[in-house]
Amino acid sequence: MSPRPLALAATLASTALLAACGGSGDTSGSDGSRHSAVAAFYPLAWVTEEVAGDDWDVTNLTAPGSEPHDLSLDIRQTAAVAEADLVVLEHDFQPAVDATVEANAGDAAVLDAAEVLELMPTSDHDHAHDEAGHDHGELDPHFWLDPLLMADLGDAVAEQLAEIDPDRAATYRDNAAALREELEALDQQYADGLAECARTTTVVSHEAFSYLSRYGLQFEAIAGLSPDAEPTPADLARLQELIREEGITTVFSERLASSKMADSLAGDLGLATAVLDPIEGLSDDTADDDYLSLMGHNLEALRKANGCR
Repeated sequence: MSPRPLALAATLASTALLAACGGSGDTSGSDGSRHSAVAAFYPLAWVTEEVAGDDWDVTNLTAPGSEPHDLSLDIRQTAAVAEADLVVLEHDFQPAVDATVEANAGDAAVLDAAEVLELMPTSDHDHAHDEAGHDHGELDPHFWLDPLLMADLGDAVAEQLAEIDPDRAATYRDNAAALREELEALDQQYADGLAECARTTTVVSHEAFSYLSRYGLQFEAIAGLSPDAEPTPADLARLQELIREEGITTVFSERLASSKMADSLAGDLGLATAVLDPIEGLSDDTADDDYLSLMGHNLEALRKANGCR
């Protein structure tokens, strides 16, 4: 498979620079048998890797430890987009990715999770908060916290890979079916594990966990959809009253974002703090984990905080 012509002269120059420096934007094998995919951030990359298998090279544009919302693409990442057979993204979640793909994806197939999945709406409260940070519009982008939506994404990836590489279509569909079995088992673990809890209201640092509400939990966020949004004094007062009324014992912070707001709220009320991972990316602490194990850790944390049997 030969590298695609790049869409922009700037990217052509970038590729030349990479070659001169010994970089490798082209991930296809010398025998032409390999394909390359680019995924915008970790959950998309994980699904793509699981479905594509060993015959594809999958590049995650968001490096471990980085906040996906704040991503800006460098020369190497732009070249990877330009030379990919498939790009998997979620429109409006990472504006820099959207712009780079629009300008440089060339003939690559583009799979937009926001188009193939049914995203849940945000509340007016959440949307108003997020105007201080990243505006995701009327839909909550954090679908990957619902295992069944991740399974749906796996099916969509399999169909897209089958179009690109028909000879391995059956393999991709089999991989997606196996992934669905794992994700349906995870879904059942959540349903069972959160079925009987002393409390259902859960205080989190930002509005990233609403997709878990179908297991009977109610999430109250300190900030809005953006991890760097700021709560108002009225929001904090409302949360403090709710915490006292509901007997909440724990305030959750998260990885890849500051824990300052959660620590402050918990400290004011004498509550415990714990980590609930939105699984937007890996970190140094979770380098040996994957989506399934991180979701398992989250389930354990939720059960402990909410007194589940």
